[in-house]
Amino acid sequence: MLTTLLNLLEVAVWSGIAALGFGILFNIPRSTIFTVFMLGFAAGFIKFTLIHFHIHIVLATFIAVFVIGIICMPIAHKIHHPPVVFCIPPAIPMIPGYFAYETVLSVMNFLFMEDNSTKRADLIDAIFTNGFTMFFILISITIGISLPMLLLRKSSVKKLGD
Repeated sequence: MLTTLLNLLEVAVWSGIAALGFGILFNIPRSTIFTVFMLGFAAGFIKFTLIHFHIHIVLATFIAVFVIGIICMPIAHKIHHPPVVFCIPPAIPMIPGYFAYETVLSVMNFLFMEDNSTKRADLIDAIFTNGFTMFFILISITIGISLPMLLLRKSSVKKLGD
């Protein structure tokens, strides 16, 4: 149990560092650095905790990004910065690079390397499995960020603070 919690905290810290790195790359204001780190930490912790409890990665990513999208709106209003400063950097580390890599690797092996028909069928399965997983993770990130911004517009966020 303790080992699992330490592993979740470790990946959450790395998610926070990645979010902070992307935030610095996008030139966020200095006053928002700690907040972006904490949002990245929270996003990573939520996502990997849900994955640990056998929630599919697409749904876990959606929930994590959606929660961050909801949290960032009142924070952005309170700190007087655009919500994009707080929503985008924590979401970028969730982009499915592993699945994209596996998809491209399977396509390359299918096209140029493999002559065995059984292995080619396995590669086709890998292409579609990884490709669709990557696609749906990207869609879940898009919806998870957009939906809170559409639901919690400036006027409704001001009402939350009152």
